[in-house]
Amino acid sequence: MPSAISAVQLQSMRILIVDDDPILLSSLKTALKYESYAVDTAGDGETATSLACVNDYDLIILDYNLPKKNGEQVCSHIRGRGKYVPILVLSINHEVDKKVSLLNLGADDYLTKPFSTAELLARLRALTRRPSLPNNTIYKIDDVVLDTAKQVVHRGKYFVDLSRKQYMLLEYLIRRPDEIITRAQIMEHVWDMNADVWSNTLEAHICELRKQLDIGNRHKLIHTVQGRGYRLSVKI
Repeated sequence: MPSAISAVQLQSMRILIVDDDPILLSSLKTALKYESYAVDTAGDGETATSLACVNDYDLIILDYNLPKKNGEQVCSHIRGRGKYVPILVLSINHEVDKKVSLLNLGADDYLTKPFSTAELLARLRALTRRPSLPNNTIYKIDDVVLDTAKQVVHRGKYFVDLSRKQYMLLEYLIRRPDEIITRAQIMEHVWDMNADVWSNTLEAHICELRKQLDIGNRHKLIHTVQGRGYRLSVKI
């Protein structure tokens, strides 16, 4: 039975949380990592701006009241750099004018403190739900089928029993068939910026994923491109 991964909605997504409250920051990070998101954090506006402009995030959770740069300044700077990552602003401010101002600057949604984790996750899922990548997408390569709605993987008639990280790794690769994906790209999206790029964590997961996929002497699909990264392809 596909019990290893079917009970949770796994995402190959990287999120930046920005808040100067260390308790809230830690709480949100724990909650999102539990949902299998890769999470980076920042405690001030300058750090947030730097991280957002350098890294490729799928969503930014941005507190309005921040030291060094406030939420409006951070949001404006990110949009000014041509970054269109979804931004969810957090604030204790209930004023409609403030919400309108932030939305006009490019924020995608606004959540007033205090809020429940359930509401935050619901907003997050809504913001990251892209028309080109619907929740019921089925990806295929060779005879491998990954169903994102059921969170299951099959190769031919065989069910492939993957761990959470193995599933996230395969999903990230199968969305980009035939592309060479660097170690850094994989580590950033499947893990987070605190992961050690030079450790053998990725290689170990790739090795185990290969074992799981190579059922019954089928074609090898995950190829190592020396000095560059990995490629999921039916071609050698």
